[in-house]
Amino acid sequence: MASHEFRPNPPRYNLASSTGPSWSLRDLQALGESRFAIEDVAIGYAPPDGGRELREAIAAHHGVDPDWVVVTTGASEACSILLCLASNAGGNVVLPAPAFPAFAAMAQAWQLEPLFYQLQRAQNYRQTANAVLEAVNPATVLALVNTPHNPTGSVMDRAEIAALADRLAARGVPLIVDEVYHPLYFGDPQPSAADIGNVIVISDMSKALSLAGLRLGWIIDANPARRKRIIDARSYFTISSSPINEAIAAFALRNRGAVLARLQDVASANLAQVKGVISEAAGILSWAEPQGGTIAFPWFDDSRNCRGFCERLAEIGLLIVPGDCFDRPDHFRLGFGALAGDFDQAMDILRSALRA
Repeated sequence: MASHEFRPNPPRYNLASSTGPSWSLRDLQALGESRFAIEDVAIGYAPPDGGRELREAIAAHHGVDPDWVVVTTGASEACSILLCLASNAGGNVVLPAPAFPAFAAMAQAWQLEPLFYQLQRAQNYRQTANAVLEAVNPATVLALVNTPHNPTGSVMDRAEIAALADRLAARGVPLIVDEVYHPLYFGDPQPSAADIGNVIVISDMSKALSLAGLRLGWIIDANPARRKRIIDARSYFTISSSPINEAIAAFALRNRGAVLARLQDVASANLAQVKGVISEAAGILSWAEPQGGTIAFPWFDDSRNCRGFCERLAEIGLLIVPGDCFDRPDHFRLGFGALAGDFDQAMDILRSALRA
C-alpha cells in the first residue's frame, strides 16, 4: 500500500453490531456469589456434546431436559450440522427473506436449494405458518424460522410456531427455530419453542447473552436418534469446545438474570432513541418497530439505494449495515443493543445525515 493512500479512521460508533453490550471476565466474576475460579479448569477436550454443567445451564435457560442439548461452535455450526445431516440430492430448505445471509449460503454448500417465503413490509415482516407452508414442496427437508428475527425484529409467537411445527410434521419436515435473540422481547414475552414437538432449536451465547467471544452455541433436539447423529457430526466438525469457554458460559448462564437484565435496559433505552429519530424523520424513513432482538430495519420512503448513505455515515463515524446485504437496498440495519453509552451521540450523527 502506498504511503500516501488514504486510510479512514475506524467508525467511532458501531451500530452494525447485532450483539448486546460487552462484558469482561472481571464483569462476569462480579455477578456470582462466589468468585469463578477459571484457574482451576482442566485444559483438555470437552465432550463432543458439551460438558454436563454447560448443558444443564442451557437446558435451564430453555426449560428442557439437559440430554436434549448438544453444544456447538456458535449457532453457525449448529445450523451447518443440521443442513449437513439433511443434505439430499434434489432437496431444499425453506428460509425467510430477508434473513441472515449465511442461511442460504450454508444450504447451498450442503447441496440444498434455498427456497424463500417472503416477509411482507405491509405485515410488519411477520413470519406466519401459512407463508412457510406455501413455500414447502415434496422435496423440502427442513424449514426454518428466526424469532426474534434478523434483520427486522419481528416475533413469531409460540402458538403460531406450534401450529406450523404440527403441520410440517405431517409432511415429514422438521422445523428449525433460530432463537439467538430469545428472550429479548419488547412486547409480550415468549417462552422458548424448544419443548414443542417437531422443533429443533438453535441458539448461542453471542446475541441475547452478549458473549460472542466465547464462540459457543447449541442445538436442542428431543429426537434421540437424530441427536446421536448430531453429536457424531459435531465430533467430525470441530471435535469439542474449549473447556475454559464452556466453564465461563456455564457461569454466565447461571447468572443469566443479570446478563439479560443489562441487555434489556440498554436495548430498551436505545430503542426509545431510535424511535424518536425515525419519528422526526417522518416522510424520509419508515420502519416496522422491532418486537424483539437488538436490531431494526428502517427503509427510505423514496426507495433510494441506501449504500451511499451508509458509506457517508461511515466516513463521519457511524457504522450501519446497508440493506443490499439482505437484498433490500432501500433499507439499512441498525443495531441498538451493543452500545451501552454515547448512543445519543450516534443518534445525533444519524439525525444530521438525514437532514443533509
